Amino acid sequence: MIKSKAMGKKEYVIDRIEGEYVVLEGSEGVIFNIEKKCIAGEAKEGDILYEKDNLYYIDNEATKLRKKEIEKLMIMGRMTENNIESNEKKRGSIENFIYEWIIPIISAFIITFLIHKFVLYKVYIPTESMVPTLNVGDRLFVTRVYNLDKLQRGDILVFYSEELQEDLIKRLIGLPGDKIEIKNGVVYVNGEILEEDYIGAKDTVNGVYEVPEGKYFFLGDNRLYSKDSRYWINPYIDGKDIAGKAQIKVYPFDQIGKVK
Repeated sequence: MIKSKAMGKKEYVIDRIEGEYVVLEGSEGVIFNIEKKCIAGEAKEGDILYEKDNLYYIDNEATKLRKKEIEKLMIMGRMTENNIESNEKKRGSIENFIYEWIIPIISAFIITFLIHKFVLYKVYIPTESMVPTLNVGDRLFVTRVYNLDKLQRGDILVFYSEELQEDLIKRLIGLPGDKIEIKNGVVYVNGEILEEDYIGAKDTVNGVYEVPEGKYFFLGDNRLYSKDSRYWINPYIDGKDIAGKAQIKVYPFDQIGKVK
């Protein structure tokens, strides 16, 4: 029920019109019917009426005011709906950006870091000590070594020389417990000639070496120019200093393939 400030009379809202009857909403939401002929003038749904002498009259001023209030509420509702849609679009756009760009980039970075840290890394060949197998400027993928028991004679390994204070790449010739003998450049391992089809320039150096437990003996393929176990004060490399095994040559591009 609405009380008219101007007239001090009870007012009713037309809820709907059903044939010859009009459904009104009155005090405290009470719904009741009246005959259409009881209304003076042409009334419409939503109009506000007031009663006088058993007839109902249209309160034009109150009706206009109610319509304005309804329009205002509708505008506010549309604005709220638009804001919700806009926020949802923004949120959706941000979520799409995160899922399509941020997460893949972070994942790729983490995977790359983990691979480099624990599995695979790249090395550059700076000298001629491994010619013709590896040339200056070659680039290799190297897998990290965790199990020394899997190392085999002939593997090309990357290791750290405490004596020279630098990383080197050479071919593994002597395993722990091996006896290495070099006669006029020919290598014998435990009394047998080591077949080497990878040698570059040969030399005529002689020497006898007994590889201690936990140590390894290395030679470069380009024997005439390689500074390796034959020339070091301590000819052996500790197993803990072996970092990786050369696997694939990735540059130059026309020489891509497994390192042997």
